[in-house]
Amino acid sequence: MIRSGILNPHVLSLVARVRHTNTLVIADRGFPSWPGLETVDLSLVDDVPTVAQVVSALLVNWTVGRAFMAEEFLKVNPAGSRERIAALLGSAPCEFEPHVQFKLRVPRSVGLIRTGDTTQYANMILESA
Repeated sequence: MIRSGILNPHVLSLVARVRHTNTLVIADRGFPSWPGLETVDLSLVDDVPTVAQVVSALLVNWTVGRAFMAEEFLKVNPAGSRERIAALLGSAPCEFEPHVQFKLRVPRSVGLIRTGDTTQYANMILESA
């Protein structure tokens, strides 16, 4: 029995299949579903869990080479948002791009983890190192 770290068997299975340079989407509650893309839905209620909480849990045993987010995240959220993302990702750079461009990356991902996050444009695509 697993005693620490990620306990959800569906998340563990999904993350175990992400290889070098593969990507994984961590999405907020409003992100659209993608036909054919494996989705693990962790949403429970508003902001439980958040994108940041899921990413933080993943990074204990997973190395991110870089991340992608919508540039709209920076426009609609409080100042300091970029610094919080940088602190969360450590040395992995985060590239901000138009939301439309961001969504074009989604179908090439191994899967998607949906959260209950209500933060606008909180979605992240993590590229494995």
